[in-house]
Amino acid sequence: QVQLVESGGGLVQAGGSLRLSCAASGMFFSSYTMSWFLQAPGKEREFIIGISSSDSPWYTDSAKGRFNIVRDNAKQMVYLQMNKLKPEDTGVYFCAATTGGFWGKYDYWGQGTQVTVSS
Repeated sequence: QVQLVESGGGLVQAGGSLRLSCAASGMFFSSYTMSWFLQAPGKEREFIIGISSSDSPWYTDSAKGRFNIVRDNAKQMVYLQMNKLKPEDTGVYFCAATTGGFWGKYDYWGQGTQVTVSS
């Protein structure tokens, strides 16, 4: 079956960096758009950044200039490099996969990894 497993979360000070990883299995990885979502405390899950099957990234305003997404089809991995972290980046980060566009319905989700940014 399809699995998405996130890792790399943790506690970091404001201004610091973290790299999240998402390992995919059981799917034809290169055919999927891969994205990262953030669910901040008390808020709904929201799209942060994604990368299409053709390797084109899409950034929200909150991610531009600070976050970067990279995929490695050979390893079936997608990475989220987060720099200049802010306390408002705190929450659970989810990896997700879709055969549609960034804003469509996602087919698969990981279990999430917690990121806490202290001020």
